[in-house]
Amino acid sequence: MLRTTVRHSCPLRVICSVSRQSHVGVHSRFYHPSRRLSDDLSGMPPPLEGIKVLDLTRVLAGPTATMLLADLGADVIKIEEISKGDDTRTWIPPSAPIVPSAPAESSHLPPESAYFLATNRNKRSMTVNFKTPEGLEIMHRLIKKSDVLVENFTSGKLATMGLGYEDCKKLNPRLIYASITGYGQTGPYREAPGYDAIVEAEAGLMHITGEPDRPPSKVGVAATDTATGLYAHGAILAALLSRQQTGEGVWIDCNLFDTQIAGLANIASNYLIAGQEASRHGTAHTSVVPFQVFPCSDGFLMICAGNSKQFKLLAEKILDNPALVTDPRFATNEARVANRAELINIITDVLQKQDRAHWIEQFTGLGVPFGFINNIKQTFDHPQAIARQVAVEVEHPRAGKVKLVAPAVTYNGKRMTVRMPPPWLSEHTMEVMTELGYSPAIIKSLRERSII
Repeated sequence: MLRTTVRHSCPLRVICSVSRQSHVGVHSRFYHPSRRLSDDLSGMPPPLEGIKVLDLTRVLAGPTATMLLADLGADVIKIEEISKGDDTRTWIPPSAPIVPSAPAESSHLPPESAYFLATNRNKRSMTVNFKTPEGLEIMHRLIKKSDVLVENFTSGKLATMGLGYEDCKKLNPRLIYASITGYGQTGPYREAPGYDAIVEAEAGLMHITGEPDRPPSKVGVAATDTATGLYAHGAILAALLSRQQTGEGVWIDCNLFDTQIAGLANIASNYLIAGQEASRHGTAHTSVVPFQVFPCSDGFLMICAGNSKQFKLLAEKILDNPALVTDPRFATNEARVANRAELINIITDVLQKQDRAHWIEQFTGLGVPFGFINNIKQTFDHPQAIARQVAVEVEHPRAGKVKLVAPAVTYNGKRMTVRMPPPWLSEHTMEVMTELGYSPAIIKSLRERSII
């Protein structure tokens, strides 16, 4: 059972504490060990322990959602296509090496792709051809025992196979059925496949990403997919709480298109409230100046002077030009926005005369939010990343020791445990089939006929 007590007479109360310094740049704070959560705190018991999740998703949005549920203790069974599994298993290079001690029964498989390893920790893998009657029966048995089913097939596709929401609801009225699609279950685009880059283009994100004098650009990572996975994960938790109150399952309709429009945040509000069309500003902020990347002699520096107090510090302590503070062109944020180009040129002329190390020393502790543009190695070598232990090493049966990004949230000072490495294809088929009550002889027959 979900370990949460909800009283019918009052709504669930959630208290969030956010530091008033949350907008301060990473280098303008000092790390104080005495301020961190105590190392002897015991964390939190896995709240989804005992919850069974049937994962029929591939690639990124769906697997992200189910991985987050698995991190919280859910038993996630990833249902994969028999011959090649999740599409991302074949997205190599890069991949992890295969160790000599790898299980013999996995010798026909390609190396474990870095992409697949990124979003499938704490799951079990099972292969089923549910286009066959015997495979469909296996799925029906799993559905009857599951709390949640997550799928990212095109809208209506699973219904043609006997696995749509109404089909599953008849088997298990308490089932949470989460559909993750490109455009949702309604509307003229409901049957269109969903691709992160296409939705970035159609839902406004690509229009506002890139330099003003260059073509639109996609974000460097599949941000819409990832955000959709986060929305789906939260929606599933909400549905589980609802089921405690009503005893009934829920059909969740989560999609990339709605998620990306919601993610436009203030840009969407600017249009809805004031009819203001957006444009590309590179790293700059549309309504705050200076708030963008600047070059130094050996790299790039992001500065976010979000108010006049921070601009005063920048002008006096970094630019050594206190007259800027009272200059009518720059005295207020509105004036700075109007005279953006002039001010950016002044700041650029100063910053590019010195190197990264010089500006780290000058900015640290000043109170002006800033950060250097780090590559991926520099990101994982960042002192805050090391202090927070953002990577975790796990033992993989085929790849040996592999490093994964750790779960992003701590509870009472502890992250949820990575209990299992990402599975190799069909690693747990025999185990799950046995749990469903199938005999070794039947399992052998089903394997020989490529049903599992």
